Amino acid sequence: MLFCFIVESIRVFAPATVANVACGFDIFGFAVASPGDEVILTRSETPGVRITDIIGDEGRLPREASRNTAGISIQTYLKHIGQPDLGIEMVLNKQMPLGSGLGSSAASAVAGVYAVNELLGRPLTPLQLLPFAMEGERVACGSAHADNVGPSLLGGFVMVRSYNPLDVVRIQTPASLFCTLVHPDIEVNTKDARFILKNEVSLKNTIIQMGNVAGLIAGLMTPDYDLISRSLVDVIIEPVRSILIPEFNEVKQAALDAGALGCSISGSGPSMFALSRDADTAEQIGAAMQQAFLAVGITSEAYVSEINQEGPKVLA
Repeated sequence: MLFCFIVESIRVFAPATVANVACGFDIFGFAVASPGDEVILTRSETPGVRITDIIGDEGRLPREASRNTAGISIQTYLKHIGQPDLGIEMVLNKQMPLGSGLGSSAASAVAGVYAVNELLGRPLTPLQLLPFAMEGERVACGSAHADNVGPSLLGGFVMVRSYNPLDVVRIQTPASLFCTLVHPDIEVNTKDARFILKNEVSLKNTIIQMGNVAGLIAGLMTPDYDLISRSLVDVIIEPVRSILIPEFNEVKQAALDAGALGCSISGSGPSMFALSRDADTAEQIGAAMQQAFLAVGITSEAYVSEINQEGPKVLA
């Protein structure tokens, strides 16, 4: 089937995400309102995908499409629909820091593949776009996981039930559930954060983690805020990765003291997230977490939002 451009150019925003969500390593993730990445795609008479500019990366990201998360996602998509030589120029605007634990590479990949699908008149559904966005993650960190690209692409809270075959499910969340995200001005490399993880887990901790995973899903869908709070506990990944984040325990305790239902690492870190029941509490939690980082000389950025149910969006 021949696909044609329906517009000359398009600009798309894709949101940041919180992955793992404490107990759900590689299987849970949810989207937030901000920050996020933007791409601008423009049709070209020159065959192939070309990156004409990347803004906000300080020159650190590859300009070659096949080595760039957004570029490879678009290329994989075009190959799938049988149009690998369609001419597309891309400008990528990085609006979140690299190595932040906010799903930066995922947001770029999602923005790219969502934009090209819109540019061609939406031949595929958002769910069908997921494997192409996952290819961007493979380029970024060597693993095509879906806990960031899933919620960034589909919006809301996402559970990855299976990777083979891929089975991604959106989970209902309470309307008044708020997220506080705090990004300290340090960087943690995703590959390094994966390297330090243990290959084996005790049966005792596996059972505890399974209970928390089930409890969190039940708490979100009921909704039962006390159950959500009791279930936001990670006994497997957090104890290992928290050593990469200065003052982790102090920042986490500051969030809990300020009223958080729970607090843990966002993705592979160093960003940390907390959940709460209202916007005012979420703001207070952010201030408390930032103050705890600042006590040891670490500045940070804080973001507060409800769970973003929309996912990517076309901008004017």
